[in-house]
Amino acid sequence: MINFLDLKTINHACRDELIRACTRVIDSGWYIGGNELQQFESSYAEYCGTKHCIGVANGLDALVLVIRAWKELGYLSEGDEVLVPSNTYIASILAISENGLTPVLVEPDLATFNMCPVQAENVITSKTKAILPVHLYGRLADMPALMSLAERHDLLVLEDSAQSHGASIDGQKAGNWGHASGFSFYPGKNLGALGDAGAITTNDDLLASTLRALRNYGSHEKYKNDYRGINSRLDEIQAAMLSVKLKYLDEQTNHRRKIADLYTKHINNPAITLPVASEFNSLENSSHVWHVYTVLCQDRDALQKHLLANNIQTLIHYPIPPHQQKAYSEMVKYSLPISEMIHSQILSLPIGPGLLLEEASMVVAACNSFQSNMT
Repeated sequence: MINFLDLKTINHACRDELIRACTRVIDSGWYIGGNELQQFESSYAEYCGTKHCIGVANGLDALVLVIRAWKELGYLSEGDEVLVPSNTYIASILAISENGLTPVLVEPDLATFNMCPVQAENVITSKTKAILPVHLYGRLADMPALMSLAERHDLLVLEDSAQSHGASIDGQKAGNWGHASGFSFYPGKNLGALGDAGAITTNDDLLASTLRALRNYGSHEKYKNDYRGINSRLDEIQAAMLSVKLKYLDEQTNHRRKIADLYTKHINNPAITLPVASEFNSLENSSHVWHVYTVLCQDRDALQKHLLANNIQTLIHYPIPPHQQKAYSEMVKYSLPISEMIHSQILSLPIGPGLLLEEASMVVAACNSFQSNMT
């Protein structure tokens, strides 16, 4: 079986270093808020090109806490509107509603699956106070256009960079475009911990200080609470694991790009629509980090069954659009044909640093042998 993503193989490549790092933490006797956290925060801020990195418990908390901090600082108020892609994972929207703000769904650009700046500007109202672009599948949203849009309308920008570690446009990386950014280090991410973990990046000193308190019960100093904060701390062991794995991120990203290039050049089945190339994602100077390689197929379920019959595991990112989830039943009023089409046709092929190019070639052959009943 060709697995969609083989975490065991990925982590085995640096197993000895991970064990040494874990042992170092165990032997230190210090497990929360110590040197390992400081080291990773410093290294990841440098990697992203930002002044600050604030480690938190997971990617959802990263987004929730930024919006919460902006409320504490008086930049946002309950009822304010936040623009967010209509085809994102539910976490992006949960972060908005959790803070008492109103998510406004924006249709994506079909070529990139990311928020369309033109569609975004069309839905801005007097209540719109922020934009939450998601760098979906490892490709940066059109941040030059979205930042220009935000400047014209005096909007805050919170990047959801959960799938885009290391992605860039003109050398400027994910996490260093907006006023803040939330990252997830869920094990399956391009930079994955060995459990839940997350981080926030920003160049705003006041925001960073506020976030460091909010993640720690609202406290800068023990037993003195400035805010009604929460407990959302990146622990020492996960920070140590991430410091090890960060060293290999660019090398692993380059392997993902080779697989994506192989798929793009050799899958030629007319029933399968491949991701659209752009000036930012050539193999030699790519911004796209290929968290997943997604294709569209009208006969998606049949394609998935065909690939499984050929011992190839695939996943659907994501089967149900947010506005059709029971949790957001009030959004049923939305008419979002582009998003609905994407969710009904999208399929993610195997990709990752543990996938051999020979295996990727087998995926190509299986895709090309698929015969759709809809063509």
